Amino acid sequence: MSRVAIVTGAASGIGLACAERLAADGMKVVIADVNEKSGAKHAKRLGGLFVAADLTSRDGCRNLVDQALKACGTVHVLVNNAGFQHVSPIEDFPEAQWERMLALMLTAPFLLTRYCWPAMKQQKWGRVVNIASIHALVASPFKVGYISAKHGLIGLTRTAALEGGEHGITVNAICPAYVRTPLVDSQIADQAKANRMSPDEVIEKIILAPAAVKRLIEPREVAGFVAYLCGDAAGTITGAALTMDLGWTAR
Repeated sequence: MSRVAIVTGAASGIGLACAERLAADGMKVVIADVNEKSGAKHAKRLGGLFVAADLTSRDGCRNLVDQALKACGTVHVLVNNAGFQHVSPIEDFPEAQWERMLALMLTAPFLLTRYCWPAMKQQKWGRVVNIASIHALVASPFKVGYISAKHGLIGLTRTAALEGGEHGITVNAICPAYVRTPLVDSQIADQAKANRMSPDEVIEKIILAPAAVKRLIEPREVAGFVAYLCGDAAGTITGAALTMDLGWTAR
């Protein structure tokens, strides 16, 4: 029987790359996203299942796992990837955005892990991979909601890993630097406008300034790391915040 993987935010970017790689590795992939047109198209292409899911709500999280269990019988892998950015100073940061960011990027991973946990325990095998960020380990100004949620995600990762070990469940976080995604493209455009720079200058002088390797990460590279952590060979790796940071934190 094929293993079953839920990937959130999988209609584009890192999530889509993860869904494609896990499907290529023989898994049945459940794509979850609010973008119904793109998500359904990719699920059909990959021979998987699409679930339209607003993961900022408890009901949305519960429904996603229930649909996956109903259609596939179990869940072996959970990739918590869905997220978004908002950039503004603390004094101007909208309270509603704070609440939405924590709901999507911290509460939803907790709920989805909780709802998948019984199936993983029963089969004595599970993999949870949380797509964090280098900003789960370091901070930058004007990103208080995103950084707070990602820092919290590391705590969730470590706690779940300690509880899951005896049941054959591993839980890890991947912390990439900037990945070439639509989300990062929009950040580059915003930075270019704010700093009166060209997009190439923003990449060189702002985004890649702390990095030793001077390039953006490709989504398929993150997906390859996810695929490894979701395999049997990674059974001894758990509770880790694993960097893909181009050397950012080596300083």
